[in-house]
Amino acid sequence: MIEDFYGNERVVRALEIMLAQQRIPQTLLLVGPEGIGKATLARRLAAYLLGGKEEIERDDLSLPQNLAMMGEREKWSAEQRAEDPLLLASHPDFVTFPPDGPLRQISIQQMRLLKELAQFKPLKGDRRVFLVDKIDRAGEQAANSLLKTLEEPPDHLMLILTAQNIYDLLPTIRSRAVPLYLVPLQPEEMRSFVASRHLDEPERRIALAGGCPGIAISLDLEAYERRREAMLALLKVSAGVAPFGHWLQYSDSLGGGRQDKRLDDFLLVLYSLLADILAAHQHRDEIRNVDIRDELEQLARQVSFDWIRKAVAITDELFGLLRRNIQKSIALDAFAIELRGMS
Repeated sequence: MIEDFYGNERVVRALEIMLAQQRIPQTLLLVGPEGIGKATLARRLAAYLLGGKEEIERDDLSLPQNLAMMGEREKWSAEQRAEDPLLLASHPDFVTFPPDGPLRQISIQQMRLLKELAQFKPLKGDRRVFLVDKIDRAGEQAANSLLKTLEEPPDHLMLILTAQNIYDLLPTIRSRAVPLYLVPLQPEEMRSFVASRHLDEPERRIALAGGCPGIAISLDLEAYERRREAMLALLKVSAGVAPFGHWLQYSDSLGGGRQDKRLDDFLLVLYSLLADILAAHQHRDEIRNVDIRDELEQLARQVSFDWIRKAVAITDELFGLLRRNIQKSIALDAFAIELRGMS
């Protein structure tokens, strides 16, 4: 029933049983790491329910034209985005509400528009499907606005929500949705997926993607190496194996490149490096950044488990502050200063 979806056969099978028994929940919550395929699965499910797969696939947020459109909207003022809330609707009965603006958030204006559009009957069949991608990026007002729709959804409406962490959502939203958890793919599944997409440097992409097909496809290896160089310098300074000036040369230039303006891009690389340092510290082989294994193992010998735990906790805090538009250089300087005192 659900075609062209890699991995998570247990989740796909559960959905297919629901479809066969005609017991589809009105609100479905797909939970899993970034790039695991939550929005892709939502589109595949919508295509089965509504038809028009080609139209629905035009709303894939990873497509170049959609990335360019969202990039242009980042230049808009908050007032402009509020007046024209972001949605994609190539298929008349399938509507996607993605995160918008430089902070990539779900806005209250989008959720108010969702509530308004939800009242309209389907144009082609007997059902409409709305996808709210990354609902965990919604502020309190936006989440409460969505909750009003969840409490009394029209009979023709199916809502699909995606989130990385279910516990970032309001308990009232969690209680009104049927959750399905997607997990990282096994290495053989990733190799099959990467081969089917004819991606360059397949083994490296598989290692860095951590079982997430979307990451394997979208990973810009040149940009990743640039960010990794900066984050590795940050960790060396934080561990006390390099002078603070070693980090300052990166800190001073962090805001210069347009492609490197988003703090979350750096934090994701930082998480990857910290995971590798922990693996090396515990003498495990699961290191993603295998080309810099020696440097990571050297760092692992210099720090304690408590240092690694603290580094992860600070990174978590920085992720939580992303919605406040904090400055990259100041945030990462503070990271280094706090951890350097533990080394």
